[in-house]
Amino acid sequence: MSVNDPLGDMLTRIRNAQLRGKSKVSTPASKLRMRVLDVLEQEGFIRGYKEVVSESGKAEIEIELKYFDGEPVIHEIRRVSTPGRRVYASVATMPTVYNGLGISILSTSKGVMSDSDARDRNVGGEVLCTVF
Repeated sequence: MSVNDPLGDMLTRIRNAQLRGKSKVSTPASKLRMRVLDVLEQEGFIRGYKEVVSESGKAEIEIELKYFDGEPVIHEIRRVSTPGRRVYASVATMPTVYNGLGISILSTSKGVMSDSDARDRNVGGEVLCTVF
């Protein structure tokens, strides 16, 4: 099956797995997905992830979801920049999510990072998604 938006597909898999109360979810592997998962792990939204090889021989990422008191840590995860509508932000126009309680994940010239890291490094970029 061809997926036009691989990152959006991964975010939807995470959302669906959390609605079902799953502890792990798998998704096809890519460098962008792993960089986004690095940011989610650093910010404490997921327990971790590892790259595994499926039965068909393709690389997959197994994501360990995080829960607190039976509720998922990720309340909302939304794709901002889509293949049909790219959204860019400079340091001055970078969005804050829930007054700083959430994060935006950006793809910058210095790599994929959270909005606070981008402000510290004084770089802007494409707003990939927001997490709260």
